Amino acid sequence: MNNYEYLLNDLTTLKGVGKKISKILKKKRINNLFDLLFRLPQSYTDRTERFKIKDLKIGEISTVNVVVKKYSFPRIRNLPNKVICEDETGFIDCVFFNSYEGYIRKVLPINQEVSISGKINYFKNRYQITNPTYVSKESTLIEKIHNKYSLTEGISEKTYNKIINQILENLPNLSEWLNQNILKKFENKSWKDSIIKLHDPKNISNYDSSFYKRLVFDEILASFLVLSEIRKSIKKIKKKNKIININIFNDLKKKLNFDLTNDQIKVLNEINNDLSSSYKMFRILQGDVGTGKTIVALVSALNVIDCGYQVAFMAPTEILANQHYLLAKKLFNKKINIELITSKTDIKIKKNIQKKAIRNELNIIFGTHSLFQKKMNFFNLGYIIIDEQHKFGVKQRKELSDKGGPNCDVLLMSATPIPRTLTMTIFGDMDLSIIKEKPYHRKEIKTYSKLDTKINEVINFVKKEIENDNQIFWVCPLIEESKKIDHQSAVNKYEFLKKIFPGKVAIIHGNIESKEKDKILKKFQEKKYSILVSTTIIEVGIDFPNANVIVIENSNKFGLSQLHQLRGRVGRGKKQGTCILMFKSNLSINAKKRINILKNSNDGFYISEEDMKLRGYGDILGFKQSGVKKFRLADPIKNQDLFLLAKNEVNRIENEEKNLIKYIPLIKLYDQAEIINDIV
Repeated sequence: MNNYEYLLNDLTTLKGVGKKISKILKKKRINNLFDLLFRLPQSYTDRTERFKIKDLKIGEISTVNVVVKKYSFPRIRNLPNKVICEDETGFIDCVFFNSYEGYIRKVLPINQEVSISGKINYFKNRYQITNPTYVSKESTLIEKIHNKYSLTEGISEKTYNKIINQILENLPNLSEWLNQNILKKFENKSWKDSIIKLHDPKNISNYDSSFYKRLVFDEILASFLVLSEIRKSIKKIKKKNKIININIFNDLKKKLNFDLTNDQIKVLNEINNDLSSSYKMFRILQGDVGTGKTIVALVSALNVIDCGYQVAFMAPTEILANQHYLLAKKLFNKKINIELITSKTDIKIKKNIQKKAIRNELNIIFGTHSLFQKKMNFFNLGYIIIDEQHKFGVKQRKELSDKGGPNCDVLLMSATPIPRTLTMTIFGDMDLSIIKEKPYHRKEIKTYSKLDTKINEVINFVKKEIENDNQIFWVCPLIEESKKIDHQSAVNKYEFLKKIFPGKVAIIHGNIESKEKDKILKKFQEKKYSILVSTTIIEVGIDFPNANVIVIENSNKFGLSQLHQLRGRVGRGKKQGTCILMFKSNLSINAKKRINILKNSNDGFYISEEDMKLRGYGDILGFKQSGVKKFRLADPIKNQDLFLLAKNEVNRIENEEKNLIKYIPLIKLYDQAEIINDIV
């Protein structure tokens, strides 16, 4: 066995860890010894000082040396067992619930001197320790500083410390995987010494120490190496070059009523270079809300179709898939066969589409996840485009890349701008394209904040907008009123607004069936309604050029990135867009910061950076469900310098080192993902 493999052993290999404790720990995602090492001590209990009984303080944890004088074992069930102990200054009772007589006699033998440690109470004029944490004849075993961990019910502090100490005592000396130049930056601290220091109570929360930073760097490096290997394995796949026909783009430009931005042209060139190369494209296109990613994707799709290949274009919702389908129908030549398939598609129609796909009778198909079901096969799939892909983790992306075969290029798109360190962490297996520039005709959305008590001012503004033939989104956080959370519900707001604007208000939310939802959205698009009351269901992709106002209730309850996504639903035509952030009084400092940042900026990338600073990287919109790497120690906000250092180190490794043999323990320990078995 390689010495690092000891750390991947099952928890039951430890003394004192049976099936019960193992099950409790596994519920906390602690599956092996290595996982346990990264559940850090939160604080500690100092049991080094010995007290005399007369000096004990009620409510404090203390250690005292006593002589056992008398047992009291009541014969009535459920009454506690009691042991009377003394020193030269007084008496103390040790009270035991749920402990057997035999155990008590063994650990507290009559007339023997023992050390006991626990929380001091006072009952019937006598000091008392209930269920002492430690009892031992050898005081040196108790008189230590004991770590306190975030414990799960069913595991005591004493048991947890015993488990951790077993692992620390048997830590293997691992071969060094870090380059000497990198190691110097961490004062040459070895992995083993760093782990031991991590669990030293003197070092709790010592985030600036070289040993802590070394372990953070290890974790980031392991993640980046895996992503690098995935990228390299995809790049090794040779494919037929697709020939780019510039005339196709020129013909399409005539149908557009606007010019592409410089960013769109730059990204289109990056994609075309990938398509025309002999290596498989695996690219992520990041763009701010309303920067025109879809047009870029559709233009590149036309080139692929022109080369005789089929294209699959997947969106996360039926609404968005249908929107892309309609845009393609409008822009593409009628000779191009276009289909749409979703869970709502009639079974006969679905079967017919599946037949057309395998017979090469369709060129491009739009749809939701149903596009990649087993029954859906293609004659010659050459391009997969996935919109709003943030729900896909690394493993799903790899499977997706494999599905299309060697000649199939892959483009993922995301309208959620991501801070630089997160981009490296999430999309390190992909090439990156970014569109920041908004279309030239787009005006910046004006953003205002209003106290909810000034609702009448907002109503008057909305009335004027409707008179000017504009439409309004009105967003509420909850579907129905909650007694626990004081948010304005969508249903209540709908009832309120339809009294003021009879016949002009509609509502959509997650509990409305898809068919009904589509009908409502179609009517809103046809301007049969002026106001659409909604939950956050509208935040991604919906495009209604005539909707120029969005009112967001309880805006202080949303994250910055989510507010920015919602705001991006308006101002998509040539008219001025307006966003009104409603809030209650007594805002927290962070809520005030969020509202002010949004009022002062329309830049999604800047907003996402600020959002990450305020809320932490784990809570940024869309990433809770994304399968994003959950780091044990590393934090993309606090450790930006280490992320950049790791990125540079991976570049060096790619250029200078022929294989990853010396990094195998690092990757196996830190990543533990199935995907690495194909790589390392």
